Formats: sequence, C-alpha cells, structure tokens
Amino acid sequence: MVASKAALDAEAAVKLILSRLDDMKAEETVTIDLRGKSAFSDYMIVTSGRVNRHVGAIADNVLKGLKEAGVRNPHVEGLANCDWVLIDSGDVIVHIFRPEVRAFYNLERLWTQAPTAAKAV
Repeated sequence: MVASKAALDAEAAVKLILSRLDDMKAEETVTIDLRGKSAFSDYMIVTSGRVNRHVGAIADNVLKGLKEAGVRNPHVEGLANCDWVLIDSGDVIVHIFRPEVRAFYNLERLWTQAPTAAKAV
C-alpha cells in the first residue's frame, strides 16, 4: 500500500491499519482522534475479534502491514493470550479485544466522553 519504507505519518498509518482490520473482518472498529487530548499518540483504534484466534490473526496482520510499511519495532502486548492485544506504532495505538473483554474495559467511553465536573458530597 505504501511505496516508501520511510516511517508513516499518523494519517497514513491509520489508513493502513483500518485496511488491514477490514481485510481480517475485525468488528465494531472505532477510531478515536487523540490530537490535543494526549501527548503519547495521535490516534487510538479499538476493534474486536470474535474469539482468541481471530484476535491473534488480526494482530498478526496489522503487525505485518506496519513492518512492510517501514514501522520499526512496534510495541506489542497480549499476543500470548489474545484476549486483548495492544499494538503501539507510535502515532497510532491499536487495541484488539475479544467482545467480553472490550465491554469490560470500555476504552471508547474513557476517551470519547466529555469531562464532567466533580460533584460535592
């Protein structure tokens, strides 16, 4: 998809990752723009695989695409169990969950909900 082996910019990385997720039939994919909200990343992508094997296959496909595009050493956690795999490519962080685990942690709500004022007790 990307002709050069130079590092991807954030938007190109998002496009590549979303394409890979679509190829692997990832479910309920959400892209969250973190620019101005976070210093550690520009985008977060949250998606689901049906079962552990599907989560692992999705993660492997995304990692393969990132490496082919020149992203060096993306940080990966969770591949051993594949309940929740995190891929940190720098500008884009990808969370791939089994549905039950995704519902439990509900990361989308944490990053998309507007802050509310604390209530006095």
